[in-house]
Amino acid sequence: MNQDNLAGKPKAKPRVPEHTFEEMRYLRRLIENRTRVRVRLSSNEDVEGTVEYYDAGFIRLTRLGAPNLFIYKHDIKYLYEI
Repeated sequence: MNQDNLAGKPKAKPRVPEHTFEEMRYLRRLIENRTRVRVRLSSNEDVEGTVEYYDAGFIRLTRLGAPNLFIYKHDIKYLYEI
């Protein structure tokens, strides 16, 4: 038997990882596939284009017939593929 169980202490639960890196994988896939996305901003404005670049703080959205945008991630409510 485990010594902790004999002392009446509950078994420690594993810690949840702080970063899963799923956001990076998803953004990289969007870039590689040149998937068109619609981004809903915190101001409820929608912009469309393809993600060309990203880092920890922002994404670069390339748009057809309109200027490219650098959008801070904290200004994004959500984005989805179109």
